[in-house]
Parts: sequence; C-alpha cells; structure tokens
Amino acid sequence: MNADDDASTKRPAPPNPKNAGDPGLYFAAERTHLAWIRTGLALMGFGFVVARFGLYLRELAAVQHAVPSHQPRASLWVGTALVLLGVAVNIIASVTHARFVRRFARGEIPTPPRFSLAIGVSITLAVIGTAMTVYLLLVH
Repeated sequence: MNADDDASTKRPAPPNPKNAGDPGLYFAAERTHLAWIRTGLALMGFGFVVARFGLYLRELAAVQHAVPSHQPRASLWVGTALVLLGVAVNIIASVTHARFVRRFARGEIPTPPRFSLAIGVSITLAVIGTAMTVYLLLVH
C-alpha cells in the first residue's frame, strides 16, 4: 500500500455537482421562495381578519342593543399572532433563499436548511388551531 492510496492524505475534491449550473434548479428555488411569500401574506391577511372579527362582534352587539356575553379579546391576540407568524415566514424564507442563491452562485451543492420552515409553520398553526378550538368550546 503506497501513500497515494491512503485516504487520509488525499485532499477532498471540490464540489462539482452535475446540476450546479442548471438554471432550472435556480428557478425552482425562486418558485419555492414565491410560494413561501404567498403563504406569509395569506397568514398576515387571515390574521388581520381574525383580529378584526372581535371588533365585528362588538359592533354587531351594539347595533342589536345587546350586551355581549364576553369580551372577544382572543381574536385580537390570535390574529396578531398570525400576522407575526406571516412576517416571520417571509423573513425566514427570504434569508433561506438568499443563502441558497449565494451557494448556487459559487457552484456549491445546495443543502437543505437545518430548520424546516414547513414543519415549523405546520406545528405553530396546529398549536394556534388547538388553542382556538379549546377557546371556542369554553366560551359558548
């Protein structure tokens, strides 16, 4: 066995993926980024609607000269949380996309991020949905 066969003395080859110059990979990343932007905007819009729903209920009670059975403050907090989640989704998606574009431009192999934005958003929405379900069941 000579020294050339010893793996510890060989230098690693620079990354040279087959599709490093493929513009389709870049355009796929662009489409993914745009999809995350739409998701963030949808979360912000839905959050605004939820936050204003409590105001709508108060106005409806005032028009009917009824005393509301409770103050619907949860809609403000949940709506604000959804708006902030939408903002966070857009920021994280943009940072992730910028990192991908830099790596792609250097010809590096694109690696998935350590944090899955999809899983994070899914879990957060599941927690918010569960909390709203419990709230709706308890408030009547």
